[in-house]
Amino acid sequence: MPIKIIIIAGTRPELIKLAPLLKIITEDPEFSLLFIHAGQHYDYSMSKIFLEELSLPLPNFNIECGSGSHGYQTGTLLIEIERILVENKPDIVLAEGDTNTVLASALATKKINKCFMHLEAGIRSFDKRMPEEINRNITAFCATFHLVPTERAAKNLLFEGIDPKSIFIVGNTIVDAVLQNKKLAQTKSKIFENLKINVDKPIVLITLHRPANVDNKNSLELFINSLNELHNFQFIFPIHPRTKKNLQDFNLLSKLQKSSNILVTEPLGYLDFFRIFSESLCVLTDSGGIQEESSILKVPCITLRNNTERPETLEYGTNVLVGLDMEKMKSEILKIRSDSTYLRGKETQNPFGDGKASERIVKIIKDLYNQNKLSNEYSKLWEGIPSRVLKKVENKDVLKSVNDYENENNIEIKLIFDEKGQPHFPFNSKALEKGDIILINYFKKDL
Repeated sequence: MPIKIIIIAGTRPELIKLAPLLKIITEDPEFSLLFIHAGQHYDYSMSKIFLEELSLPLPNFNIECGSGSHGYQTGTLLIEIERILVENKPDIVLAEGDTNTVLASALATKKINKCFMHLEAGIRSFDKRMPEEINRNITAFCATFHLVPTERAAKNLLFEGIDPKSIFIVGNTIVDAVLQNKKLAQTKSKIFENLKINVDKPIVLITLHRPANVDNKNSLELFINSLNELHNFQFIFPIHPRTKKNLQDFNLLSKLQKSSNILVTEPLGYLDFFRIFSESLCVLTDSGGIQEESSILKVPCITLRNNTERPETLEYGTNVLVGLDMEKMKSEILKIRSDSTYLRGKETQNPFGDGKASERIVKIIKDLYNQNKLSNEYSKLWEGIPSRVLKKVENKDVLKSVNDYENENNIEIKLIFDEKGQPHFPFNSKALEKGDIILINYFKKDL
């Protein structure tokens, strides 16, 4: 019997990141795929363009949730997704990211006791004011399995008490998507010709949609004024529906459109957006995904936020945080133009993987299915009184693997701290070392 998998997407960034995985699963006879489009983004016609450009299958179900409050979106999607899951009885449900679509998918799947796999799990900003951060946290506790992009993300989950055996470090599928579509965008997109983009000036791409940046009139007006001061740059601003609505409400849209150095467009198709992105001097954004793509393309990224759930981009040297400090933003743009090495990353591989994340995910799902681990079977290890302690590795256990130590002592190692206090992921094959402190779970039979 093929593996019955339901994959759920609700926004255009999710479609992009799921595209490489959807292509593999669609062509694999070992899978029976149902694809749900939640329609969380305002404009389904734009999502349809993405589906066509990325050669994705048409969804089996279109919920067409549309815009609305967080409660409305999550509640509507929870009801509809649960109905589809109950009717179709999948072996596994998979969703990617941190949107209300993902939260509703995780809740619906968990409540009917099915297996939920979260792609791009474990990333954290630790800023509970962000709706996405709340979604990430709740989704983590609903998910059966967690597909994380980096070891840092894996350790975030360990500190939240997530079982390391449920965590798989696979990389980020955005690398797969970028590598697959880079050449396609360069050959197929005619966006420079269609928009008559002035290539005599350095191009700066803009994406802006977060409430902290677009819900305040003074902040938006200051942003526009700051761009207008940089006459020697060509800004391209594909405008998010939320941002456009606020600009209209604040009577700022006409001012923006009249700016001679700012080209305002409707949301672009993926290939058009990708081509502009890849040929830009830098990008101004408050998006998380754009920070990742900038690291892959080595296009400098100026993030209009005070924190990020992608700290790897800061360490890799392609991203800088400026918040709402417009003077710093302008200074960074000028520095990028004057210094050809600034924010261009390191010589090493980007932190999000090698472009084979989708292949790893498919193998993981098949292995779990063949091992009968997609079902929520009862485990003897859960019997007794749950206990958690820190324990120093004894001399006799030095060089034992995590797997051997767990089997010998009937415990689970949740996290390893070295003698300097640095946390390490407890890979099965990892050898325990002298001075290690291990966090273990075990179940006492009595008091």
